Amino acid sequence: MTQRHVLLACVLLGLAVGATPAAAQKKYDPGASDTEIKVGNIMPYSGPLSAYAQIGRTEAAFFRMINEQGGINGRKINFISYDDAFSPPKTVEQARKLVESDEVLLIFQSLGTPTNNAIQKYMDQKKVPQLFVATGATKFGDPKNFPWTMGWQPTYQTEGRIYAKYILQNFPNGKIGILYQNDDSGRDYLKGLKDGLGPEATKRMIVAELPYDPSDPTVDSQVVALKTIGADIFFDEASPKFAAQAIRKAAEIGWKPTLFLASISNSVGSVLKPAGLENSKGILSSNYIKDPTDPTWKDDPAIKQWSEFMDKYFPEGDKSSTFTVYGYALSQTLVQVLKQCGDELTRKNVMKQATNLKDFEVGLLLPGIKINTSPTDYYPIEQMQMSRFNGEHSVLFGTAISGEIGTQ
Repeated sequence: MTQRHVLLACVLLGLAVGATPAAAQKKYDPGASDTEIKVGNIMPYSGPLSAYAQIGRTEAAFFRMINEQGGINGRKINFISYDDAFSPPKTVEQARKLVESDEVLLIFQSLGTPTNNAIQKYMDQKKVPQLFVATGATKFGDPKNFPWTMGWQPTYQTEGRIYAKYILQNFPNGKIGILYQNDDSGRDYLKGLKDGLGPEATKRMIVAELPYDPSDPTVDSQVVALKTIGADIFFDEASPKFAAQAIRKAAEIGWKPTLFLASISNSVGSVLKPAGLENSKGILSSNYIKDPTDPTWKDDPAIKQWSEFMDKYFPEGDKSSTFTVYGYALSQTLVQVLKQCGDELTRKNVMKQATNLKDFEVGLLLPGIKINTSPTDYYPIEQMQMSRFNGEHSVLFGTAISGEIGTQ
């Protein structure tokens, strides 16, 4: 009897000991361990879109701060960021290096529409998250065909429809001239604008659509042509360097249209200052993050926290640029996803958690704007608010406008 009891006790103890490691088992894919999470990133630190380099440098500084604070669930972020000079072939090369040589857990915030397009199929085939890409092209919110790729910011089509609504309400007889980047990002803006105007107004109101290529030296000739053709509304859908050129050229030739500036380039420090603050007065745009130059936010807790971070971790960064605010907000979102992953740091779980963000509040987003995702909704932010530049900072008006869309 005693012997049987001893045997039974041993069996039960064995089961208990065997069950404990299974219950507490950690799950890792390449790029994760007990001490580290490898996060890859690709940025145009050089080339025509190098103004966006502020974003990558902000993110690197943010993760340094997180590591100083103990990391995420005890693990330090190893942020590996490479330059692609906004060249799709180079993007492919850097993505392969990150996935196959560096063995990162995911690629976070790679920037640009044509560049992300160049690696989307590769990332899907490798089943590596291409998370929170820095582009508003609708194609990066297609969970049915590309479940490993997700955007973050409002889509360009959403933004285009917001401008169309404003134009129809305030300038129903306007003549619209458009400058756009000759890629999917530019075409998305155009589609949103035209969808918002409707076929009749599109035919009647749009007088010219002039593309430019990121390798072009200037867009001066396009701006002159838009003035010559008689446009009195100028939709400036251009990346920072070319957006600033267009604003400056319009002033030089005495053209004073109602100017709409795409949100990707409405940074005071990176675009409006180089264009000339006086030249930029009255520019209309749309926003979803707080402008650090706007005195409305001088006592805002989130802006104060960001400002203290900049002073300590990125003192050489531009505090007048929304690109640094953007990089900070994106990094906060990734940290939330990784926290939700707990000890299951697999690529599959990263996507599971990224698609389960519920009313996640990032303090640097405008009031009322929250991040929501689901396995069928890969568009985290779907609201924006109109603003007008007064020569010093952008002034918000109206309320946040929702522009939810389905997969295109």
